[in-house]
Amino acid sequence: NKNKVSSYRAVELLHMQSLMTEVIDNTLNPDFVRKFILDYFFEERQNLRFDLRLEKPLIGIPGKKCGTIIVRAEELSNCRSVMLQFCGNKLDKKDFFGKSDPFLVFYRSNEDGSYTICHKTEVVKNTLDPVWQAFKIPVRALCNGDYDRSIKVEVYDWDRDGGHDFIGEFSTSYREMSRSQSQFHIYEVTHSFPINFTVAIDFTASNGNPSQPTSLHYMSPYQLNDYAMALRAVGEIIQDYDSDKMFPALGFGAKLPPDGRVSHEFPLNGNPQNPYCNGIDGVLEAYYQSLKSVRLYGPTHFSPVINHVARYASAVTDGSQYFILLIISDGVITDMAQTKESIVNAASLPMSIIIVGVGPAEFDEMIELDGDEERISSQGRYAERDIVQFVPFRDYIDRRGNHILSMARLAKEVLAEIPDQFLSYMRTRGIKPGPLPPPYTPCVLPANHPLLTRRVSRI
Repeated sequence: NKNKVSSYRAVELLHMQSLMTEVIDNTLNPDFVRKFILDYFFEERQNLRFDLRLEKPLIGIPGKKCGTIIVRAEELSNCRSVMLQFCGNKLDKKDFFGKSDPFLVFYRSNEDGSYTICHKTEVVKNTLDPVWQAFKIPVRALCNGDYDRSIKVEVYDWDRDGGHDFIGEFSTSYREMSRSQSQFHIYEVTHSFPINFTVAIDFTASNGNPSQPTSLHYMSPYQLNDYAMALRAVGEIIQDYDSDKMFPALGFGAKLPPDGRVSHEFPLNGNPQNPYCNGIDGVLEAYYQSLKSVRLYGPTHFSPVINHVARYASAVTDGSQYFILLIISDGVITDMAQTKESIVNAASLPMSIIIVGVGPAEFDEMIELDGDEERISSQGRYAERDIVQFVPFRDYIDRRGNHILSMARLAKEVLAEIPDQFLSYMRTRGIKPGPLPPPYTPCVLPANHPLLTRRVSRI
């Protein structure tokens, strides 16, 4: 019933944490001001649920869409706060009996050119020359730390029925507002670091015949095998950091058609010129197709796939990209010396290696490659930094058979070290983001300061 609009309240839940917006009355298009700050964890998938509560029930057909919730999120880049105060001068009169009841609405511009509400002042009743109370707002909320980002301010005349009258608007920026108060040294932080994700899967005969249920490569119609679960667990989180979500997928330790030659570096999609698969689903599809066309053989060589990714990583020296190789394997590494040498060489590159062990093996060699106990070395050379993370999948399998929980546990463990490995490379190469601006100290403005007498443009 559009004549009697209910009040809206949106609720955001995170791991049983409940966050609630303010109530907005008498509108079909509420624009909530209250923002929430959430801790972000690289290695976890953090699900959000949004509930919309109305004081009166919705009237309509069950199952029919009743509207859209628009959510915007940005990484916080500045934790300082700024004190602002505004006043108006000779605003337009909107009320027939009496003067206007003006208030301000502040919007920060987004990267796509749209605007998001970030603050709303109190209403000053019955005046054309309002002086609003000073307010303190985090710079991150006002402009997300970008001092030149446009800030739009709209001026309205408050009406009891919610149909507020538009008076005018103006645009400014944090830099413009602060220029007259004190000197700031501004540094742009423009670095972005795309992740390039590559998968390498063990196709050696020790995995067992894929047509048999005892095989680690068995394709059950009812559930994912350990290889597929490990791939999906890690890949579904990593793919969110890859812009095009096109992933090279490799296999090793198999005989390839038509001549039966053994390969330790073959594309799962059968295309050496373009080994990229579309998303994790594309990688899984190529993996299943390879199981039908290749013959599991051996031995287990890691160095070819490590060198494959290292060749691409070596071409990037400015820190603009970072490479992650996921190796999933079941058995004993048979080229241990060459693998150690490859890892030592890769340790100086923008690259990390994740090794997931599947099956009942002891994985002694893989534990050694992890380097947590002793830094890995080859021919007297030590790895410049730790770039390998190994975990046995069996340690994270839920005993009750909850595969979703098993995959979440695995992903959290194997990805936990990636941010530190990434930062260690940036530090050793001296690649730094720009320094932060100096702390802001608010000062008292004179009564005739232009910021306190800013005129608003009228329609």
